[in-house]
Amino acid sequence: MWISFERTQSIAILGGGPGGYEAALAAAQLGADVTVVERAGIGGSAVITDVVPSKTLIATADAAVAISEASDLGVQFYAKGQDGKPLKPQVAINLTGVNKRLLALARQQSDDMRAALIDAGVRIISGHGRIDGENAIVVSTGPGGTDFDRVEADTLVISVGASPRQLPSAKPDGVRILTWTQLYDMQALPEHLIVVGSGVTGAEFASAYMNLGAEVTLISSREQVLPGEDVDAAKVIEEVFKRGGMHVLSKSRAEKVENTGDGVRVTLTDGRVVEGSHCLMAVGAIPNTAGIGLEQAGIQMTESGNIQVNRVARTSVPNIYAAGDCTTFIPLASVASMQGRTAVFHAMGDVVIPLEELRVTANIFTAPEIATVGYSQQDIEEGQINGVVHKLPLAANPRAKMMGIKDGFVKIIAHQGSGTVIGGTIVAPRASELIYAIAIAAERRLTVDQLSRVFAVYPSLTGSITDAARAMHIVNKGEPAPAP
Repeated sequence: MWISFERTQSIAILGGGPGGYEAALAAAQLGADVTVVERAGIGGSAVITDVVPSKTLIATADAAVAISEASDLGVQFYAKGQDGKPLKPQVAINLTGVNKRLLALARQQSDDMRAALIDAGVRIISGHGRIDGENAIVVSTGPGGTDFDRVEADTLVISVGASPRQLPSAKPDGVRILTWTQLYDMQALPEHLIVVGSGVTGAEFASAYMNLGAEVTLISSREQVLPGEDVDAAKVIEEVFKRGGMHVLSKSRAEKVENTGDGVRVTLTDGRVVEGSHCLMAVGAIPNTAGIGLEQAGIQMTESGNIQVNRVARTSVPNIYAAGDCTTFIPLASVASMQGRTAVFHAMGDVVIPLEELRVTANIFTAPEIATVGYSQQDIEEGQINGVVHKLPLAANPRAKMMGIKDGFVKIIAHQGSGTVIGGTIVAPRASELIYAIAIAAERRLTVDQLSRVFAVYPSLTGSITDAARAMHIVNKGEPAPAP
């Protein structure tokens, strides 16, 4: 009698960030023999030095704003002086305490993720990894260090993330000229923070430090902050920035940044000079793909060093997948996680839904937040799809009035013929939560009529979503919905 045993599939993952972590959990769940190689700690830079600490800092800034604006709602803080008269207290930020807390939270999150992998039976190797051919990862003590382990596997997943881009004329020193990973070493709130770069990272940190009480100058090379985002949304954020006292220098480009000893000097290409106490360089990121054997393994990459992947996160080498900011897909932690799961599902023959960029929800954690999904108003104006747009100011919402919210809107985008929801933009506090309703509608191809018939709590901010959908009833002509 012959007894056959099915061989367990093996998967090795280089990088334990959101993509590698989710890939490992999914692979373990499907019964694979899983190994993760990670040099910094499970969660990678996203958890340890990027997403988790930065959003924790922003949460602290939001709390500071809530306190400072409480008087608008009739809540007053005061202490009595010696003469019995009330003294107005000042909001003080203990930046050392804030940074200590956020780094501790980041490390705790990393530890929790590590524990989850161990509980799932995943083998974790701490060290620097590089690809050796199509079926192995070699682990060393560091770049050019001693090799101490070799992991062979049927499938490899690359999830090595990205690092802050550095300019030769503005080299970060970790003291006055900083990347976003170095901000958390500051012991006190910067007297005057100059932020170079008005993309997502620059705008988020400029917003946070302004709300913490620092003087902030934002240098934007474009006509508006957040170039590439919804124009109406970017306009709201820029207005909030200027109203809060931020100096926004549009159409300006930094040529050189110098540490003067007790501050920084930023020279612009037009000859102007901006001086401050610290400078944050937020000029993009570069993938951590150099020197880890990708080219030698035959993996196709872009000139920028990003790994070319298809919609199931597969590279040009059939058994090698990649996930996260090191790839050519959208650089979001949520996308990295989905790519990691998708890669494993595809490699192990499970049900897989190819990734679609239009189904990705994204959020910018300024105050207020900007959340988007699907097609944009610009896509319609450029003729990419036949659609209509309805924008409803958030100030008209009764719950927003109760909360003292004055800035923001809900914008729904629907197909002109069928009324199918194909996108949306929300500018509001916690827009990251509110966008979920529109994301579900777009994912499940609901019409604006169907969305409007879902009960929203009264009063609630979500009521603006149903109100906007109800106002678009006329776009539903009974025509078929567009193909997904």
